[in-house]
Amino acid sequence: MSMFFEEIKKDTLYIAVEIVNSNPEYNVFENGKETRNLEDLEDEFLNQNTICSFIKLDDTYIGVIDFMLENPNDHYPWLGLLMIHGDYQGYGFGAQAYALFEKEMLKRGLDTVRIGVLQENKKAQHFWESKGFVYYKTSLSKNGSGILCYQKSIE
Repeated sequence: MSMFFEEIKKDTLYIAVEIVNSNPEYNVFENGKETRNLEDLEDEFLNQNTICSFIKLDDTYIGVIDFMLENPNDHYPWLGLLMIHGDYQGYGFGAQAYALFEKEMLKRGLDTVRIGVLQENKKAQHFWESKGFVYYKTSLSKNGSGILCYQKSIE
């Protein structure tokens, strides 16, 4: 089976909505509600600031990834979201998708990546720490919740 990234476009955004809504716990942490709609995700996934793609396994959409090559605030690449559809969690696809992302960053000449993890999201904290990310500070989101900032050097 082959994993790759495919750009999210306006006519495929509805697939991203289904993937995001398969993770109601995350939606509650992030937005205070279990589901998101097309309009909610249009600004998030169809913008000029980030690269937003589906994670595909052969011809199956199994997740979404959203990142920026250079955050204007600190000039580091940031991984904003890596989410696997609820039906496909627990099979190692998140780890595979992250490994593919790291390879993409290295191809672009980047050797460090940063992420922000919602303080309430213990599952995500454990996942990213297991991938070698190291905590460096706590920040606040727009809605005032804590975001744990992590960094990893990649090679």
